[in-house]
Amino acid sequence: MIRYRARWVLPIAGPPLADGWVLVDAGRVVAVGYGRRADATPEHDLGEAVLMPGLVNAHTHLELSYLRGAVARTTVFVSWIRELMDARRRSLDPKSPEILAAVEDAIAGAVASGTALVGDISNTVVTVDALLASPLAAAVFCELIGFNPADPVGLVGRMCAQWSGLPTTDRVRVSLAAHAPYSVAPSLFAAIRHAVDGREPPLSYSVHLAESTAEVEFLQTGTGAWRALLDDLGVWNPQWTPPGVTPVQYVDSLGFLSARTLVVHGVQMQDADLSRLAAIGATLVTCPRSNQYTGAGRPPIEAFYRSGVRVAVGTDSLAGVDDLNVFSELAEIRTLAPGIPARDILDSATRAGAAALGFGRDFGTIEPGKRSRLLAVAVPRPVGDVEEYLLSGIQPEQIRWIE
Repeated sequence: MIRYRARWVLPIAGPPLADGWVLVDAGRVVAVGYGRRADATPEHDLGEAVLMPGLVNAHTHLELSYLRGAVARTTVFVSWIRELMDARRRSLDPKSPEILAAVEDAIAGAVASGTALVGDISNTVVTVDALLASPLAAAVFCELIGFNPADPVGLVGRMCAQWSGLPTTDRVRVSLAAHAPYSVAPSLFAAIRHAVDGREPPLSYSVHLAESTAEVEFLQTGTGAWRALLDDLGVWNPQWTPPGVTPVQYVDSLGFLSARTLVVHGVQMQDADLSRLAAIGATLVTCPRSNQYTGAGRPPIEAFYRSGVRVAVGTDSLAGVDDLNVFSELAEIRTLAPGIPARDILDSATRAGAAALGFGRDFGTIEPGKRSRLLAVAVPRPVGDVEEYLLSGIQPEQIRWIE
């Protein structure tokens, strides 16, 4: 048993504690408090630092890490997607040393910048072994794509069979994801939802939603850049009828949304969409740096928080962002949403993300029984508002893990 003391302890479950401490035993938090303790427990003083939970990157694509810098920044989202697809077609086997090394480097960068838990979207499940060998906890979402699939149930069944053979643990779990409403048929949405609901306990699952104006246009009219891409790929389904509703309304009408859904991006959502997500209990994962890099736009982050929807934070992939530093994402959120309390933003990057990924019992706050996967972030003295300071762009050299 050891007591870690710091200038500040940020439990997330409560306000910052000046001259705080955390008592740890066998990898778990035993107690949290503040002030001096006169007992024989060994103590480690972290000095001018804030002790806080490891961060949660609720949405990334580790298998795309080898494409860092390969797809240029743009203002047109579907153009970025086309370039990404071209780059992937030119790539090596998913298990090539180049791709696996990039995954390992990305994981190392995420850990160095304070991430304890990730939600990783994967089309090839090659990231599982690397995650198992790393300090990260992870929910790996096997992503399915098929706008006109011949056998959607069989497609999901084959993916489930592939994932069932993976050597997962309580720290690295596997579920499913639907890519997006412009790339997934209604029948495939239904098959994915049925598969995740059939697990005990039911799993979290993910979908990219309301990311671009082209997506909104496609669902309204069946035309535009997404229709052109589906035609070019030879996968257009002439039986599909544009629903004439928003992306949230469409996916909700298919029965796909629930309290276990991670809805990623939401750049084009309106107040009614956000209110519906809040009522359902879904989690909205915002990735603002990537949204601006890929041409999706600036997410209406203040509207996210005002709506009452649970907000988590993701970086998206290194194909569309400079690094996997969640603290950098928090700095961007602060820039875009100056009116949101720092405490709420930090909650999004810890407790909300952990709960959404199904790891709320172990991560996200400093409370008795939680894992002691905690960060000590160096802070200058004096700091009047330590929570606000943590939104200023913390860099890896300021971070150390206590265990």
